[in-house]
Amino acid sequence: MRPPAWVAPLLRQAASFGLIGVTATAVHVLVALAARHWANLPPLTASFTGYLAAVSVSYFGNTLLTFGAAPWRRDQIARFVVMSLCGLAVGQGIIWLLVTRLGLPFWVGLAGMVAVVPASSFAAARLWVFRPIAPPTSPR
Repeated sequence: MRPPAWVAPLLRQAASFGLIGVTATAVHVLVALAARHWANLPPLTASFTGYLAAVSVSYFGNTLLTFGAAPWRRDQIARFVVMSLCGLAVGQGIIWLLVTRLGLPFWVGLAGMVAVVPASSFAAARLWVFRPIAPPTSPR
C-alpha cells in the first residue's frame, strides 16, 4: 500500500529542515560555548550571541531549500522573526531554568534547548511562516 501523496513532501521538508536546523543549532551552540568560554559572557548572553549567529543560517536555508519560498517577502520575514523570537524565548527560558535556577551545567541547558525548540519551530514554519500564498479571489 502506498502512503498518501502528502507524506513524501512532508518527509522531504522535515529532512531538509532537520539538516538546516542541525547546521544552525551547531552554529548556535559553538558560538554560545565560545562566547561563554573565551569572552566569559553570562549564560543568557552567551546563548543570545549564539542565537544571533544562527538565525540567518536558519532563515535563508529554510526559505530557499526547505520551503522553496522567495526570501524577501515582508510578511514571511515578519512571521519568521516572530517564530524565531518565540523560539529564542523558549530557549532562553530553558537556559534560565536549568542553569540559573537549578544550577545545572551550561551544556545541560543547551541540550534542553536543542531538544525542545527545533520540533516546535518546524511546525510553526510549515504551518504558518512559509505557508503557501493563497491565490487572490475574484469578487462576485
